[in-house]
Amino acid sequence: MIRPEVLEQAEKFAEQFRSAQPYRHLAIEGFLDALACQRILDGFPRFEDRYALNEMGEVGGKAVRMNVRDVSDAYRDLDRYLQTREFLDFISQVTGIPDLLYDADYIGGGTHENRNGQSLDAHIDFNYHPSERWHRRLNLLLYLNPRWSREWGGCLQLYADPRVDATPSVTVVPAFNRCVIFETSERSWHGFDEIRLPVDDHPVPPSRRSIALYFYTSERPQAETADRHSTVYQHRPLPPRFIAGHTLTGQDVEALRALLAQRDAYIDMQHAENRRLLQAQEHGLVGQILYLMKRAYVRFRR
Repeated sequence: MIRPEVLEQAEKFAEQFRSAQPYRHLAIEGFLDALACQRILDGFPRFEDRYALNEMGEVGGKAVRMNVRDVSDAYRDLDRYLQTREFLDFISQVTGIPDLLYDADYIGGGTHENRNGQSLDAHIDFNYHPSERWHRRLNLLLYLNPRWSREWGGCLQLYADPRVDATPSVTVVPAFNRCVIFETSERSWHGFDEIRLPVDDHPVPPSRRSIALYFYTSERPQAETADRHSTVYQHRPLPPRFIAGHTLTGQDVEALRALLAQRDAYIDMQHAENRRLLQAQEHGLVGQILYLMKRAYVRFRR
């Protein structure tokens, strides 16, 4: 499925990947055979609420289909190709990471559809496969948007450190058949800005569409290895115009409200997770043992 012209440039792409900043990454134009990529777009699944539930169990503006093989024949063909030596060897050659493992369950990956108004805060990804002892090493994003303007947002943003940098180091427009590959590490901060599709421009894409593929290895260099963690988000800072003496506009007030609402939702999510953990401690054999240990400790302190 990868165009022969792309396969022939593996060495050039490898050099670009190695030298890229703020961390190793690469964008390839016209990645797949044009007809194959069009088939994938034509077979893209429709937005369904059951695939758009957020961390709070509410229907959001992002739908994710991890059951890729159930989508269409085009996606079954893609799934088979991802397992071939041609594909895996090419990705290994470009990135310098040998023995890559394909995730047959597409955990967190698959088709991603983001509607107007959606954004994704800068984050670093979970670092181990949820059900295996595999180290997460690479993200591969294939964009499926035949007509997309930078002004519409939804652009991939790579950061050196979003806690310090108000603007990203790299911005990539999610154009059709553009592939982005980047390492996943403890510093691979990435996200995308708010999608702002125009209401008076026709035809306008209905949403931002992409396929996300994640690759793993059974081992990782010790210097790059960290304790297991889930996705770590960094909320967006105040816009650069927010300085002493700045007069707030209506747009500024809306920006502040959005940032505060986002943080409130994140705090609610953390409280809910803490409640689930506490409830889990109260049930089952482990919960009973913890209860007895805490009870004995309190009585001993008396």
